[in-house]
Amino acid sequence: MRELLSNLIFVGGIAQMSVLVASALVPLRLNWRSEFQKLSPLHRQMYWVYGGYVVLSIIAFSLICLFHAGELAAGSGLARAFCLYVAVFWGIRLSLQAVLEVKPHLTTWWLKAGYHGLTVLFVCFTLLFGWAACQKGTP
Repeated sequence: MRELLSNLIFVGGIAQMSVLVASALVPLRLNWRSEFQKLSPLHRQMYWVYGGYVVLSIIAFSLICLFHAGELAAGSGLARAFCLYVAVFWGIRLSLQAVLEVKPHLTTWWLKAGYHGLTVLFVCFTLLFGWAACQKGTP
């Protein structure tokens, strides 16, 4: 079971990195350059800082999963805490899918497919890391 979980966490690391492809498209698709001109400089800067923190968090999650999947699957206290944090992170992101008003921006089939694909990934991440957080290591 630990080997399966370790393999799934490794794949989860790759999949989390793939979310960044969609993230990279957001500023272009939502025309941030023009939309942000309406904001004060501080508000523009805050959006970029917040976005940067989210991207760096996802990169960190991915790299930790890729390089330490076995340790995360082993169920130490630290591993379980990390997995719980990642599950909560993706669970919150999943819940935002229900309240963000994205429909006007889903203008092509590939944007709709990508949106639904991301929703599936967010569900999978939440379940995978929730499961990993529940695995107790053997002393």
